[in-house]
Amino acid sequence: MALEQELATYKSKLPELTASEGKYVLIQGDTVVDVYGTYEDAIKEGYAKFNLEPFLVKQTQSIEYVQFISRLVPPCPTSHAR
Repeated sequence: MALEQELATYKSKLPELTASEGKYVLIQGDTVVDVYGTYEDAIKEGYAKFNLEPFLVKQTQSIEYVQFISRLVPPCPTSHAR
């Protein structure tokens, strides 16, 4: 899975990051690079430091909210079976 190590680092460092709740953390591998006030600042720094190497920018949240998105798509007709 992409960014698996970075997500594990985020989860393990979350207790330390709660003081920066709502800000954006830049993580590469098992290293928390820094915390930024905006997503744009964090992503710019990530590309400046790591170019095209994988890195994670995530908003720090002590409670992770799950978003449910539903598509209202009619079911496919079963008359296509031969």
